[in-house]
Amino acid sequence: METPLIRAGFRRAISSSRPPARRRTLALQSRSLATHRDNTPSESFFAAPPIRFNSSPDQFARRSPPSRLQATTDSRVPLLSRIRILPASPSYFTATPTYTDDLLHLSSLLRKHQLLPQAPPDQTEAVAWKTWAQYKSEVDEPVRETRYARLLGLIKRLNNIHPALKPVEVSESLERFKRTVQPFLNKPKPITVDDFGRARAVGRRKSSSASVYLVPGDGQARVNGQSLTEYFGRLHDRESAVWPLKATERLDRYNVWAVAQGGGTTGQAEAVMLGVSKALLAHEPGLKPALRRAGVVTRDVREVERKKPGHVKARKMPAWVKR
Repeated sequence: METPLIRAGFRRAISSSRPPARRRTLALQSRSLATHRDNTPSESFFAAPPIRFNSSPDQFARRSPPSRLQATTDSRVPLLSRIRILPASPSYFTATPTYTDDLLHLSSLLRKHQLLPQAPPDQTEAVAWKTWAQYKSEVDEPVRETRYARLLGLIKRLNNIHPALKPVEVSESLERFKRTVQPFLNKPKPITVDDFGRARAVGRRKSSSASVYLVPGDGQARVNGQSLTEYFGRLHDRESAVWPLKATERLDRYNVWAVAQGGGTTGQAEAVMLGVSKALLAHEPGLKPALRRAGVVTRDVREVERKKPGHVKARKMPAWVKR
């Protein structure tokens, strides 16, 4: 029993002799923050000079010491050769830079000149513009057909400006989109009468063609060296071959020599008819209204309709059988 009592007494004596915890903490802080006081004046501090940047993008790059030759030629190199190369167009990073530039350029022209009057359809210049395939191969970009249709709409809208008021910049911009060969500028060669009084013309119908010579005469007509009755078995084909002369009452004034090929007899007869009409206009241009009323001035462009799979003919279907 004495040992625990003695031990407890020692503990109380030791705890009473120590300072409190708060006092010990303050004492440690005061010892750590204590500094040696010096009465000498403190040193003065100055701000660093500002950094001056130049226009060169390589101003912070590590460079090797220049050689003697480089030191002499470096001063001659202009600044533009050392800076970063920029693309020529803002559309460089798009998928279709050339198309985008064309679209933006034409749109700006339309906004600038949209108040100019438009010409009526009969006074608008007929132009054959480049097709989608031609434009795509020229710019060498994946331009979609719908996007080129939008570009073509701007081109046609600018082309509709009245020719007397169309600006020069619009005409120069549209020249790039025209085809190299303009079919609207191709005019047919006029049919003339030679020294022997012959007028030569060519007529076509379906897959048939005929070369016709018309000369003043007594009304003879031969096709491939044969008379009309020998060559054409049907009466309708004989009348069709010389219908322009019959409609203008010139059957007994001209002789017809025709060379027909291709197709059937009906197609050859109508091809001869068109050739006779053209040759007759070379002899007598004043007969054009009468020939137009007869329906022999314009070519009949109708063709034979093709046969379809599953059909008996072009449109005829096989008979339906229930069982």
